[in-house]
Amino acid sequence: MIDDADMEFVLTCQKGDSAAFEILVERHQKKMLNIAYRITGNYDEACDVTQEAFIAAYKSIKKFKGEARFSTWLYRIAINYSKNHLKRMAKTAGREVAGADEPGQMKKEAGFYQHFRNTANPGELVEQHEREAYVQKCIASLPEEYREVLVLRDIQGFSYEDICHVLKIPDGTVKSRLSRARSALKDCLKNVIGDL
Repeated sequence: MIDDADMEFVLTCQKGDSAAFEILVERHQKKMLNIAYRITGNYDEACDVTQEAFIAAYKSIKKFKGEARFSTWLYRIAINYSKNHLKRMAKTAGREVAGADEPGQMKKEAGFYQHFRNTANPGELVEQHEREAYVQKCIASLPEEYREVLVLRDIQGFSYEDICHVLKIPDGTVKSRLSRARSALKDCLKNVIGDL
């Protein structure tokens, strides 16, 4: 069994203690939400996906054998649920990246404007928000396999080994996809910034 800081809580949860799962949720919810957001491109959808992923993990936790770290197993579930969500959205109406005026951005925007009121340089904050929106738009435009490795490596800081386990692909494939993802992201940002 792999050395895993979560294993004590996983084993307790497997014995029926739901409070142990709450601790696991607290430990991983921010990273799960961030992964789901970066893959779906929409805050509200990412919240739904994260909740669905945690429910699925809770229902399946007895099947977790400790062959990989719990976080690796959990983040794989988040990625799968994010991908499935995108497929469902594409079937119903096609997927668009959330814009600042869409209702799905309201929670995020509320936090942005609260921070805006408390900052000394509002112009800088607006520029930062715009840059983040451009980057997210470009990330969302990447092919799924590139978006996954980019989010895991460059945004979440996963090691190459962890990415191999999460995505179940070889190291060379991770590095190749990451290189292509970074190149495509750079090209997209040049195009977006050039259009301003």
